[in-house]
Amino acid sequence: MRALLVTVLLTSSALAACGAEAPQPSPVGTEAPVIVPQSPGATARTATPGERIGQVPATPTAADVRFAEGMIPHHRQALEMTALAANRTTTASVLGFAEQIALSQQPEITIMSDWLAALGRRVPSGHDHRGMEGYGMATEEQLKALRAAEGGVFDRMFLQLMIRHHEGALKMAEEELAGGRDQRMRLMARDMYAGQGIEIARMRKILDKLPAR
Repeated sequence: MRALLVTVLLTSSALAACGAEAPQPSPVGTEAPVIVPQSPGATARTATPGERIGQVPATPTAADVRFAEGMIPHHRQALEMTALAANRTTTASVLGFAEQIALSQQPEITIMSDWLAALGRRVPSGHDHRGMEGYGMATEEQLKALRAAEGGVFDRMFLQLMIRHHEGALKMAEEELAGGRDQRMRLMARDMYAGQGIEIARMRKILDKLPAR
Protein backbone atom coordinates (compact mmCIF):
# COMPACT_ATOMS: atom_id res chain seq x y z
CA MET A 1 0.00 0.00 0.00
CA ARG A 2 2.87 2.39 0.89
CA ALA A 3 4.57 1.54 -2.41
CA LEU A 4 1.37 2.38 -4.31
CA LEU A 5 1.02 5.70 -2.49
CA VAL A 6 4.63 6.65 -3.28
CA THR A 7 4.07 5.79 -6.93
CA VAL A 8 0.96 8.00 -7.08
CA LEU A 9 2.79 10.91 -5.43
CA LEU A 10 5.77 10.64 -7.81
CA THR A 11 3.46 10.51 -10.83
CA SER A 12 1.55 13.60 -9.65
CA SER A 13 4.81 15.51 -9.12
CA ALA A 14 6.05 14.61 -12.59
CA LEU A 15 2.82 15.79 -14.19
CA ALA A 16 2.99 19.05 -12.26
CA ALA A 17 6.56 19.56 -13.38
CA CYS A 18 5.62 18.99 -17.02
CA GLY A 19 2.86 21.57 -16.72
CA ALA A 20 5.30 24.09 -15.28
CA GLU A 21 7.62 23.72 -18.25
CA ALA A 22 5.01 25.01 -20.75
CA PRO A 23 3.79 28.42 -19.53
CA GLN A 24 1.17 30.22 -21.56
CA PRO A 25 2.30 33.29 -23.56
CA SER A 26 1.82 36.61 -21.78
CA PRO A 27 -0.36 39.29 -23.30
CA VAL A 28 1.15 42.59 -24.45
CA GLY A 29 1.82 44.88 -21.55
CA THR A 30 2.58 42.35 -18.77
CA GLU A 31 6.34 42.64 -19.24
CA ALA A 32 8.37 45.47 -20.83
CA PRO A 33 6.17 48.26 -22.28
CA VAL A 34 5.77 48.35 -26.07
CA ILE A 35 6.26 51.84 -27.53
CA VAL A 36 4.13 52.74 -30.57
CA PRO A 37 5.43 55.59 -32.80
CA GLN A 38 2.94 58.29 -33.77
CA SER A 39 2.81 60.91 -36.51
CA PRO A 40 5.83 63.20 -37.05
CA GLY A 41 6.27 65.56 -34.10
CA ALA A 42 3.81 63.71 -31.88
CA THR A 43 4.71 61.92 -28.64
CA ALA A 44 4.91 58.13 -28.83
CA ARG A 45 2.45 56.12 -26.75
CA THR A 46 2.54 52.82 -24.84
CA ALA A 47 0.57 49.91 -26.29
CA THR A 48 -2.42 48.70 -24.30
CA PRO A 49 -2.61 45.06 -23.11
CA GLY A 50 -3.74 42.79 -25.92
CA GLU A 51 -3.29 45.43 -28.63
CA ARG A 52 -2.24 44.12 -32.05
CA ILE A 53 0.61 46.40 -33.01
CA GLY A 54 1.04 47.54 -36.62
CA GLN A 55 -2.48 46.73 -37.82
CA VAL A 56 -4.97 49.39 -38.89
CA PRO A 57 -8.61 49.15 -39.92
CA ALA A 58 -9.12 48.33 -43.59
CA THR A 59 -11.93 50.88 -44.00
CA PRO A 60 -10.61 54.30 -45.08
CA THR A 61 -11.50 57.32 -42.96
CA ALA A 62 -12.53 60.81 -44.01
CA ALA A 63 -8.92 61.88 -43.39
CA ASP A 64 -7.70 59.36 -45.98
CA VAL A 65 -10.13 60.68 -48.58
CA ARG A 66 -9.30 64.33 -47.82
CA PHE A 67 -5.60 63.56 -48.18
CA ALA A 68 -5.98 62.00 -51.63
CA GLU A 69 -8.52 64.55 -52.90
CA GLY A 70 -6.33 67.44 -51.74
CA MET A 71 -2.95 66.07 -52.71
CA ILE A 72 -3.90 65.39 -56.33
CA PRO A 73 -4.44 69.07 -57.27
CA HIS A 74 -1.53 70.00 -54.99
CA HIS A 75 0.76 67.71 -56.98
CA ARG A 76 -0.66 68.95 -60.28
CA GLN A 77 0.32 72.51 -59.46
CA ALA A 78 3.84 71.36 -58.58
CA LEU A 79 4.06 69.65 -61.98
CA GLU A 80 2.83 72.82 -63.65
CA MET A 81 5.68 74.76 -62.04
CA THR A 82 8.35 72.16 -62.78
CA ALA A 83 7.31 72.03 -66.45
CA LEU A 84 8.36 75.68 -66.79
CA ALA A 85 11.96 75.08 -65.75
CA ALA A 86 13.37 73.56 -68.94
CA ASN A 87 12.72 76.69 -71.04
CA ARG A 88 13.47 79.31 -68.39
CA THR A 89 16.71 78.35 -66.64
CA THR A 90 20.03 76.66 -67.27
CA THR A 91 20.87 76.22 -63.57
CA ALA A 92 21.64 72.52 -63.16
CA SER A 93 20.49 72.27 -59.54
CA VAL A 94 17.12 73.87 -60.30
CA LEU A 95 16.62 71.69 -63.37
CA GLY A 96 17.53 68.64 -61.29
CA PHE A 97 14.93 69.46 -58.65
CA ALA A 98 12.27 70.07 -61.28
CA GLU A 99 12.97 66.67 -62.86
CA GLN A 100 13.03 64.89 -59.50
CA ILE A 101 9.70 66.40 -58.42
CA ALA A 102 8.05 65.45 -61.72
CA LEU A 103 9.33 61.87 -61.58
CA SER A 104 8.00 61.30 -58.06
CA GLN A 105 4.71 63.20 -58.08
CA GLN A 106 3.19 62.08 -61.37
CA PRO A 107 3.09 58.38 -60.30
CA GLU A 108 1.64 59.43 -56.93
CA ILE A 109 -1.20 61.25 -58.71
CA THR A 110 -1.98 58.02 -60.57
CA ILE A 111 -1.98 55.95 -57.38
CA MET A 112 -4.26 58.35 -55.51
CA SER A 113 -6.61 58.71 -58.50
CA ASP A 114 -6.98 54.93 -58.82
CA TRP A 115 -7.52 54.65 -55.06
CA LEU A 116 -10.31 57.24 -55.10
CA ALA A 117 -11.93 55.66 -58.16
CA ALA A 118 -11.94 52.26 -56.42
CA LEU A 119 -13.87 53.87 -53.56
CA GLY A 120 -16.37 55.34 -55.98
CA ARG A 121 -15.13 58.88 -55.29
CA ARG A 122 -14.78 61.54 -57.97
CA VAL A 123 -11.18 62.28 -58.87
CA PRO A 124 -10.55 66.06 -58.66
CA SER A 125 -10.49 67.57 -62.13
CA GLY A 126 -7.95 70.03 -63.44
CA HIS A 127 -6.51 72.27 -60.75
CA ASP A 128 -9.46 72.32 -58.35
CA HIS A 129 -7.98 74.30 -55.44
CA ARG A 130 -11.12 74.60 -53.32
CA GLY A 131 -10.34 74.07 -49.64
CA MET A 132 -6.60 74.21 -50.26
CA GLU A 133 -5.96 77.55 -48.57
CA GLY A 134 -3.13 77.31 -46.07
CA TYR A 135 -1.38 74.45 -47.85
CA GLY A 136 1.26 76.37 -49.78
CA MET A 137 -0.56 76.63 -53.09
CA ALA A 138 0.72 79.36 -55.41
CA THR A 139 -1.78 82.01 -56.43
CA GLU A 140 -2.61 82.63 -60.08
CA GLU A 141 -0.71 85.92 -59.89
CA GLN A 142 2.38 84.10 -58.62
CA LEU A 143 2.13 81.53 -61.39
CA LYS A 144 1.85 84.27 -64.01
CA ALA A 145 4.97 85.93 -62.60
CA LEU A 146 6.82 82.60 -62.67
CA ARG A 147 5.85 82.04 -66.31
CA ALA A 148 7.22 85.46 -67.21
CA ALA A 149 10.53 85.02 -65.33
CA GLU A 150 13.81 83.74 -66.74
CA GLY A 151 17.33 82.94 -65.58
CA GLY A 152 18.24 83.89 -62.02
CA VAL A 153 14.89 85.57 -61.40
CA PHE A 154 13.11 82.35 -62.31
CA ASP A 155 15.46 80.28 -60.13
CA ARG A 156 14.79 82.35 -57.03
CA MET A 157 11.05 82.55 -57.58
CA PHE A 158 10.76 78.85 -58.40
CA LEU A 159 12.62 77.77 -55.26
CA GLN A 160 10.68 80.16 -53.02
CA LEU A 161 7.33 78.98 -54.35
CA MET A 162 8.31 75.30 -54.28
CA ILE A 163 9.62 75.46 -50.71
CA ARG A 164 6.32 76.95 -49.59
CA HIS A 165 4.46 74.37 -51.68
CA HIS A 166 6.41 71.51 -50.06
CA GLU A 167 5.74 72.91 -46.58
CA GLY A 168 2.03 72.72 -47.37
CA ALA A 169 2.46 69.09 -48.41
CA LEU A 170 4.14 68.32 -45.06
CA LYS A 171 1.12 69.76 -43.28
CA MET A 172 -1.20 67.57 -45.34
CA ALA A 173 0.93 64.50 -44.62
CA GLU A 174 0.85 65.24 -40.90
CA GLU A 175 -2.95 65.44 -40.97
CA GLU A 176 -3.15 62.10 -42.79
CA LEU A 177 -0.84 60.41 -40.30
CA ALA A 178 -2.85 61.83 -37.42
CA GLY A 179 -6.30 60.80 -38.66
CA GLY A 180 -5.92 58.42 -41.61
CA ARG A 181 -6.17 54.63 -41.35
CA ASP A 182 -5.70 53.35 -44.89
CA GLN A 183 -2.33 51.63 -45.15
CA ARG A 184 -1.58 52.83 -48.68
CA MET A 185 -2.41 56.48 -47.94
CA ARG A 186 -0.47 56.42 -44.67
CA LEU A 187 2.58 54.92 -46.37
CA MET A 188 2.40 57.57 -49.07
CA ALA A 189 2.09 60.31 -46.44
CA ARG A 190 5.17 59.00 -44.60
CA ASP A 191 7.16 58.88 -47.84
CA MET A 192 6.09 62.42 -48.74
CA TYR A 193 6.92 63.74 -45.29
CA ALA A 194 10.41 62.28 -45.40
CA GLY A 195 11.19 63.00 -49.05
CA GLN A 196 9.82 66.51 -49.27
CA GLY A 197 11.37 67.45 -45.95
CA ILE A 198 14.78 66.56 -47.41
CA GLU A 199 14.01 68.48 -50.61
CA ILE A 200 13.07 71.59 -48.62
CA ALA A 201 16.44 71.59 -46.87
CA ARG A 202 18.29 71.19 -50.17
CA MET A 203 16.31 73.89 -51.95
CA ARG A 204 17.01 76.32 -49.12
CA LYS A 205 20.74 75.69 -49.48
CA ILE A 206 20.57 76.36 -53.23
CA LEU A 207 18.48 79.48 -52.64
CA ASP A 208 21.07 80.83 -50.20
CA LYS A 209 23.82 80.37 -52.82
CA LEU A 210 22.02 82.21 -55.63
CA PRO A 211 23.46 85.59 -56.58
CA ALA A 212 21.66 88.54 -55.01
CA ARG A 213 19.26 90.26 -57.38
